[in-house]
Amino acid sequence: MLDMKFIRENPDVVKNACRVKNFPDVVDDILSLDVRVRELKTITQTKTAEKNKLSREIPTATDKAPLIAKSKQIGEEIANDLAELDEKEAKLNDLLHRVPQIPAESAPIGADDSANIEVRRVGTPRTFDFTPRAQWDLLEMNGWWCPEKIANICGTRVYALAGEAAELSLAIQTYVIQKLISKGFKYIECPSISKPQTIFNAGHFMGSDLSVMNNDVFMLEGTDRCLTGTAEIVLNSMHADEILSENELPIKYAGFSPCFRKEAGAAGRDTRGIVRVHQFNKVEQYVFCTPEQSDEMHEHLLNNLCEVMADLELPYRVIANSTGDMGFNKVKMNDVEAWFPSENAYRELGSCSSIGQFQARRTNTRYRENATGEVKFVATLNNTGIALPRALVPVIENHQNADGSVNIPKKLQPLMGGRTKIGGKH
Repeated sequence: MLDMKFIRENPDVVKNACRVKNFPDVVDDILSLDVRVRELKTITQTKTAEKNKLSREIPTATDKAPLIAKSKQIGEEIANDLAELDEKEAKLNDLLHRVPQIPAESAPIGADDSANIEVRRVGTPRTFDFTPRAQWDLLEMNGWWCPEKIANICGTRVYALAGEAAELSLAIQTYVIQKLISKGFKYIECPSISKPQTIFNAGHFMGSDLSVMNNDVFMLEGTDRCLTGTAEIVLNSMHADEILSENELPIKYAGFSPCFRKEAGAAGRDTRGIVRVHQFNKVEQYVFCTPEQSDEMHEHLLNNLCEVMADLELPYRVIANSTGDMGFNKVKMNDVEAWFPSENAYRELGSCSSIGQFQARRTNTRYRENATGEVKFVATLNNTGIALPRALVPVIENHQNADGSVNIPKKLQPLMGGRTKIGGKH
């Protein structure tokens, strides 16, 4: 969320953020409520002081009755004012949680992903001398999955990898974790169960009504818990209500967790294959830093994922996401998209996001500045390390052979027992 003082002093900036991110403009309502809330606080403070004064005078007064009556009247007025104050503060709090983060000036302006801009393209899509197979055909012919059986057991949008494909998926995951550890990230195996408030505090949803998450989040009925859609959720609250030393920053986490998403907004999309499923595994890069370190950390996280794409020997491109495509809580965002031969298109494998102090205000995560001793909110950033099985798709499609076998990228071969190829007729 944004600082009330910032909204008060920069209403036009905030209004513009609502406009370019396609969210309702509630700035005027916020400012009006803010005036009334501050007014009520002053009124109740003044009346409380007056009531306290009367309370001191009553014991020594000759005629106590008028003073007691006056004190009672003021007490009733205070109660009414406090009731209104509670109502107005609750409404103000809800509206403050409906204001999007201010996008960076460098972010492309646009309503949706059609306004995204390609920043760079690395590698050339392979020209096959045979008709390449789609992910499901490769999985089927090699006995690497059993979609009908799993659908009967578990329902739709659920998968199970088998044999060498499952080994390769684990090798990719392990390789990325080891790479991030070598770059100074602290590896954390994160739980997939959290409190709904923890998800809300990550700033992906608007307003203060937690039920807004029900379309996207699996709630655990009969409990006060739910399933998380990314390790970011847990990592974001790791230092809630703490005051860190500036010397500790940046803090870099590589969080792994099974992830769960309803994908309610993706009805009819990617119903075949293993790109969009209810449960998947993900390694998440997450950083706490000073606001001044944020741009440097953004490039660091982005480059890490680009290195992973190169290590997996995948053609890829980097996208600058438009204001209408970056979401509610982001300052700026870059998607990294790999080439999917079966679709003759690039598809997103990770999103690098600068969040500014937006999440930290919700979790009250702060640091003490060395030079001034002032306590400030940290900045946070996140990026995918790798998400599986989605990332497995371009790997097996780009590295397939005519007989259905798949060449293993060189960097992964040590984690695959030295094998250079899986599947096919070998």
